[in-house]
Amino acid sequence: MNDDLVHVIDDDDAVRESLEFLLTAADIEVRTYESAKNFLDALKGTVSGCVITDVRMPEMSGIELLQRIQEMRLALPVIVITGHGDVPLAVEAMKIGAVDFLEKPFDDKALLAAVRAALRRKGAEDGREAERRQFAQRISALSGRERQVLEGLVAGHPNKIIAFDLGISPRTVEIYRANLMTKMQAGSLSDLVRMALIAGLFSAPRPD
Repeated sequence: MNDDLVHVIDDDDAVRESLEFLLTAADIEVRTYESAKNFLDALKGTVSGCVITDVRMPEMSGIELLQRIQEMRLALPVIVITGHGDVPLAVEAMKIGAVDFLEKPFDDKALLAAVRAALRRKGAEDGREAERRQFAQRISALSGRERQVLEGLVAGHPNKIIAFDLGISPRTVEIYRANLMTKMQAGSLSDLVRMALIAGLFSAPRPD
């Protein structure tokens, strides 16, 4: 069983081929699927590695696939790929359990870093509680306004909506957002969302 196996699921042939080439060149084994259904149908026994899936696909979306993986109790870290403006979907995916998200067009180095982090994550949950405390401490150091902006970002709201809700200008939101990234030591929006969720600031919605 190869723990360094990446399952790429995307209905776009060009995206699948591009990711397969990139990961193979990095000496990472890849299997590709044109739909979430094909991936689930191909599962036999214990499955290993991690999953990269587009969030918007026909038949079964990346969100629905993530829910199925959770229901089947598969120990598969999932990275979701989103289009521009799909941050709310990415946030929803991370609340369900995705470990990361990347917006198209994504940087090759960023994707490889996310994949390697996801592969290392398997069986490495011992430091989770220490990580949670560390992120919670960073959040506690935020000002009230910075925390409000963080809540807006994690809810998937764009700067303009956050500005309207808080009665401040979009430019001021940008300044708070930059301060947040620095104080939280986040390299990207996905880092920021992940930290907030791990810290327990926002919990996943309960099923009906």
